[in-house]
Amino acid sequence: MSVNTLSRTQPTPVDVKSNFIDASGLKTHYLTCGDPSKPPIILIHGGGAGATAMGNWQGTFDLFAKTHYVIAPEMLGFGQTAKPQNIAYSQDDRVNHMKAFLDAMDLTGIPLVGNSMGGATSLGICMKWPEAVSDLVLMGSAGLNVEITPAMMPILGYDFTIEGMHKLISALTGPLYTASDEIIKARHEGSLDPDGRVAYTKAMGWIREQGGLAYAEEEISQVKNRTLVVNGKDDIVVPLAYGIRFMELLENSTGYFMPHIGHWVMIEAPEEFAEVVQGFLARNPGTGAA
Repeated sequence: MSVNTLSRTQPTPVDVKSNFIDASGLKTHYLTCGDPSKPPIILIHGGGAGATAMGNWQGTFDLFAKTHYVIAPEMLGFGQTAKPQNIAYSQDDRVNHMKAFLDAMDLTGIPLVGNSMGGATSLGICMKWPEAVSDLVLMGSAGLNVEITPAMMPILGYDFTIEGMHKLISALTGPLYTASDEIIKARHEGSLDPDGRVAYTKAMGWIREQGGLAYAEEEISQVKNRTLVVNGKDDIVVPLAYGIRFMELLENSTGYFMPHIGHWVMIEAPEEFAEVVQGFLARNPGTGAA
């Protein structure tokens, strides 16, 4: 069925389909659009309160669909994907679930594009199952030992109020971006699902207990997958220095750093982001555009 009605922020020009699949016993929601005969691209959203595949990626769907078959899953605990109450919502939980999703979809050797927590999840898959990923795109990615600063507390300490959502989105975006009332309302309403609220609280609590969402640098440096590192230069969640550090650690990495952009590159500058990713993938014969 079409889920264009789920987009309460802007119309999505392409026909976006809502789908469910069982991933190791977890009901997993994912969106698809474009021509299935084209090479697939997997878009994995971030971990902010109220995050969904549609909310994160809708501005890029028509752009990526020009060259790829777009698949955008929702991570464990987010959107319409299962939200079991008996797990810790650790990073391993998310990595294992996302690999189970790829297996259930019979997808291997494909590009992963991950934003923030979705980047850390994509990176984790490369660490455990490098053969599953052809190319990796880390956009404002978690995964390094980023200092938890007071500026990040609207995210980690989100209080599920509309005012709290205003503060959260301000922390996630650059100085030139202003979220519409529709975006704020949609994200806030999405964050109020009772099971999702428990899952988010557990996930943020786990991150605070760990002192961040990080892998050991020696583990990151073992990843040899071809990688594009994208960062907003005004990202306060994953500051520019960490994007540069990813490039230092990842042997086969290219970097692209965008001025006046915060943590939401795919929302703040969707056209430029899609163009850069498509160009990067097209230079690899294994995943280039059809």
